[in-house]
Amino acid sequence: MKADVVVVGAGPAGLAAAIAAKENGAVDVVIIDREARPGGILRQCIHNGFGLHVFGEELTGPEYAARFIDRANALGVRFLTETMVLNISPDRVVTAVGPATGLINIEAGAVVLAMGCRERSAGALMIPGSRPSGVLTAGTAQRFVNIEGYMPGHEVVILGSGDIGLIMARRMTLEGAHVKMVLELMPYSGGLTRNIVQCLDDFGIPLKLSHTVTRLHGRRRLTGVTIASVDKSVVPIKETEEFVPCDTLLLSVGLIPENELSCDAGVEIDPVTNGPVVDSRLQTSVPGIFACGNVVQVHDLVDFVTEEATRAGRAAAQFLREKSTRRGWKATAGRGVRYVVPQTLCGDGEDKTLFFRVNGIYRNCVTVARCGDKVVARRKRPICAPGEMERLTIKGADICGDITVMVEGG
Repeated sequence: MKADVVVVGAGPAGLAAAIAAKENGAVDVVIIDREARPGGILRQCIHNGFGLHVFGEELTGPEYAARFIDRANALGVRFLTETMVLNISPDRVVTAVGPATGLINIEAGAVVLAMGCRERSAGALMIPGSRPSGVLTAGTAQRFVNIEGYMPGHEVVILGSGDIGLIMARRMTLEGAHVKMVLELMPYSGGLTRNIVQCLDDFGIPLKLSHTVTRLHGRRRLTGVTIASVDKSVVPIKETEEFVPCDTLLLSVGLIPENELSCDAGVEIDPVTNGPVVDSRLQTSVPGIFACGNVVQVHDLVDFVTEEATRAGRAAAQFLREKSTRRGWKATAGRGVRYVVPQTLCGDGEDKTLFFRVNGIYRNCVTVARCGDKVVARRKRPICAPGEMERLTIKGADICGDITVMVEGG
């Protein structure tokens, strides 16, 4: 079996990439997804706030996904749902299995990785205590409430201030639960400011920064947690420990890009983002294999995922025609910057947008991109925080060497 472009994942990134590939000349485009229906995580995100950048209006997650699913169907994109990709070889042979197809090999002209990310689980945190029911990730709770119609609990503590946790604080409250508090290990929130305001402040839910859970209580069902503040080295302070009765602990403690398939294909992985190293066309270190969305880096907004995936799909279609593997200048993180994506800038003369996150809170600062001693892009910022992605756009004519992105001032 052959295909021009195979897209792995039918979430917002996969849908946008497939549409872009089709619209830019790829004839046979196949999307493979292990779920029964396309749409990915958007299917359980019933709150609004999606689509402001792409459509200029507020949509719910299912509404946003439906527009791309309808467009993909209209263009003739093929969907293989309930199908698991087992392996991707460096020469772009995709091995998958599903009830409708059995075991199949697809020889792809180009592959787009759009598997998204997964939540960090309770096992990764190693919180002392037994393993009672009532401890689950915020995304799992979101699926239970919004799709399955189950309430996971009524007296709730949330550990971690990522956007999913903040949104679930509001959602659980609207469903009648008592959300007692949101705890955050770091001295700053990991989510968007708008979500702190709309999901916590508007509902009177306290956010305790520099706090964590130090013990779980309960045998069959969670009966409470011990919380404590942490010092500058994020070590719990014993004297501050406090018992909080609850029957549910939701975890919003980070997202991990799904890159097992990327590793199998020989794709180079960035040790900071845990996603593929990509160039400005979203091509990985393996020619013809592209990556986009949360599999590359965890995005704040689905609109930005769509924009990135559109570039990846367009580049995949172009690869079919040109077999281009152009590499150019490196983009690296400097003072105050945790990472930069893309890590390589193609020398094609086009403007380039760099996405990055800072490693702390900086006020009244300037984010700067330097090419040697020359400033090629700069942006004044009243505040930069790790919870919100930053971006700088560099004119193609100004790129004449390796780029370093940094924070000045603050």
